[in-house]
Amino acid sequence: MQVSTRDFIAAFGRIGLLSFGGPAAQISLMQQELVERRGWLEQRQFLGALSFCMLLPGPEAMQLATYAGWRLRGTLGGLIAGLLFVVPGAAIILALALAYAYWGNVPLVQALFLGVKAAVLVIVAQALWRLSRRALAGRAHWVIAALSFAAIYAGSVPFPTIIAAAALWGIWAARGDPAADAPPARPGQTVRTLRTVAVWSSLWAAPIALAYAMGATFLTQIAVFFSTLAVVTFGGAYAVLAYMTQAVTQTHGWLTTGQMIDALGLAETTPGPLILVTQFVAMLAGFAKGGTGLALLAGALTLWVTFIPCFLWIFTGAPYLERLLAQPRLRGALAAISAAVVGVIANLSIWFALHVLFDQILRGPLGAYPVPATLDAIAAALTALAAILMLVLRIPMLPALALMAAAGALSQLAV
Repeated sequence: MQVSTRDFIAAFGRIGLLSFGGPAAQISLMQQELVERRGWLEQRQFLGALSFCMLLPGPEAMQLATYAGWRLRGTLGGLIAGLLFVVPGAAIILALALAYAYWGNVPLVQALFLGVKAAVLVIVAQALWRLSRRALAGRAHWVIAALSFAAIYAGSVPFPTIIAAAALWGIWAARGDPAADAPPARPGQTVRTLRTVAVWSSLWAAPIALAYAMGATFLTQIAVFFSTLAVVTFGGAYAVLAYMTQAVTQTHGWLTTGQMIDALGLAETTPGPLILVTQFVAMLAGFAKGGTGLALLAGALTLWVTFIPCFLWIFTGAPYLERLLAQPRLRGALAAISAAVVGVIANLSIWFALHVLFDQILRGPLGAYPVPATLDAIAAALTALAAILMLVLRIPMLPALALMAAAGALSQLAV
């Protein structure tokens, strides 16, 4: 289908500017814009592309936009569509991160964030509920979810290890042969694929090598860490947040736990993929290390190593989409990973609740537990209010976040 440059940019620009509310809302927006309103993709093509993007690490909604752009206008179209999906949110995160770095310790601002944190508790619980309904299709998947939760909560097993174990089990347990109607490879496709991998892998590695060669230890650590996240982010930002928090707060000491929760709360208020929380984290870490200049460098580098891999996955795998989806073992691995992610997000939900609601958290042989006497009554009341607004009254996420921020501010003024 021939799509004019003007219409192409208008459509994907609109998607990028209106992509609030997480991947479910973003995918729904693309469905409406690309399939129903403009008819650029058939429903079958759209759903197949969505399944393909769910196989990949990274933000599936951004990768779906990139694939749609590739399908319509080739590699340049995919690049434009992906950038239009990311850039608006990244620009807002940049401004929010700098504002937070300068004024985040003001008591009234902290009170605003307490209200946002309470709302985030409810948002994460909703994400857990929706994913569990979709991902836990049988007893085996429930067992995988439970084991994953126990491994990360009580055993502190790294998130990548859990994902790898679930994928191996899914491959082993899958049954069946590849679909007979899977299309054959096109002549010369292997050479084109190798060229694509070489180009995008080089782009991914270049700034990391440059930072290392210049002796920029902090930027090298940032680049390597967020490159690793780009490879293991199955299940989206919620799934890797606990792993990221452990590394950022304990291993590297870049941020505090409270700052990590604030980062997610702000990322929830912006358009674009929630994984933009990595940009916020990197900028705060850079600001603490070297002020505004280092914050900007760290944020830009993190965006690069977070999203260049997305283009690598899409441009490498898109020509093989139908053949990949015909592989039962690949589908089995995805189903097992999705089940494991449920357990990981359950861990994140409890982690959030403990750190928002209690002032003192201890760790025992079965994982973290709170000191009951340190319960924050104001935080508990705000969480109850957030649950009423979002679960009972069903107020949309952005208005609810605004209301909760205002409630947090009022709680500070009332003290």
